[in-house]
Amino acid sequence: MFDEFLSDHGHETEIVRWERSYNKLQCPECGALHEEGSARCSVCDWRPN
Repeated sequence: MFDEFLSDHGHETEIVRWERSYNKLQCPECGALHEEGSARCSVCDWRPN
């Protein structure tokens, strides 16, 4: 319901996850590479939703 309210008022509500680069996880914010199973980016402190 909250996501519906936000999207009705022009906000993006899609779930943001790690990107993949070969066998590593790649931060969508800064592009840093991390091992599988990482819970946050050690460079910019981004965390997946």
